[in-house]
Amino acid sequence: MTATRRPTLADVAREVGVSAKTVSRVLNEDGPSSPETRRRVLDAVARLGFQPNLMAKSIRVGGPDTTVGLVVPDLGNPFFGSVAGGIEEAVRGRGLTLLMGSSDDDPEREHALIRTFLARQVSVLMVAPAVGADHSHLKAHRAARMPVVFLDRPGNGLTADTVVSSNRAGTQEGVAHLIARGHRRIGFIGDLPTRLYTRRERIAGYRAALAEAGLPYDRTLVADAHDPAGAAEATARLLARAAPPTALLSGNNVMTIGVMTEVSRSRRKDVAVVAFDDVPMAAILDPALTVIAQNPVAMGELAGVVAIERLEGDRSRARTIMVETRLVPRGSGELPG
Repeated sequence: MTATRRPTLADVAREVGVSAKTVSRVLNEDGPSSPETRRRVLDAVARLGFQPNLMAKSIRVGGPDTTVGLVVPDLGNPFFGSVAGGIEEAVRGRGLTLLMGSSDDDPEREHALIRTFLARQVSVLMVAPAVGADHSHLKAHRAARMPVVFLDRPGNGLTADTVVSSNRAGTQEGVAHLIARGHRRIGFIGDLPTRLYTRRERIAGYRAALAEAGLPYDRTLVADAHDPAGAAEATARLLARAAPPTALLSGNNVMTIGVMTEVSRSRRKDVAVVAFDDVPMAAILDPALTVIAQNPVAMGELAGVVAIERLEGDRSRARTIMVETRLVPRGSGELPG
């Protein structure tokens, strides 16, 4: 046996001098074996560092499934960490373990990570899709009744259960909040590209609030960014205009870092800010940050519940679950006096 290969059941059997079936019987406790044989098998398992394939055991004995594979665009984003926490809370009691990896919002990396999870025989696959990813390659797995759940963004090319936030309604409420406080020129700073589902939905909510108030949509007040530095630059450009916006809507928590960095750096007390997503320290900023808060923990929990229902035999049609956002009014949404 080479040192670069994981020990197998057959390796243990050879070490002990018994059949693989005997080793399996000892490890699974599913048949008679002498105390001496049991001792020798367990000693060999410890000596070789053999790790039983829990999924294979599950399949053989009809026991509970063991793993959930979760693919997210960014492990460093607290939003997805909270989603993962919600999933774990929901599936832990079912005996499931969460495996998690990052696609870095790259379709090819996402596809490779999904292949890795499938090779590990995950019981459930959950994906927060990368921009431009195609999920039609999962049709055979869906047909074989493996639960697939999309999170935060719908999948592409595959009908499956999906859990998302009320992005459009939440943004519309946030912009309406600014309009009700006297703002008429409201900028929007969002992440690239427009193919991103959350960006499209939030822009739609922004435009709907303006239209409802009889205000024109001004494309020059909409800025694109893909990271905090870009958001800070976009904020500076908007605020340097001859007729700058009196308020800004930040499209997500990453954008908010850049927006608030620039507002603070330039000491602009004459601009109001509402942010989509709550962020750490939001309540202690001066003024405190008004946010459209998502509920990522609830999103994860609901995804976990749906997955468990599928594992337990639910064969109903795929459904989309929308988790409501909540406006948290704080000082930053007010028209400076």
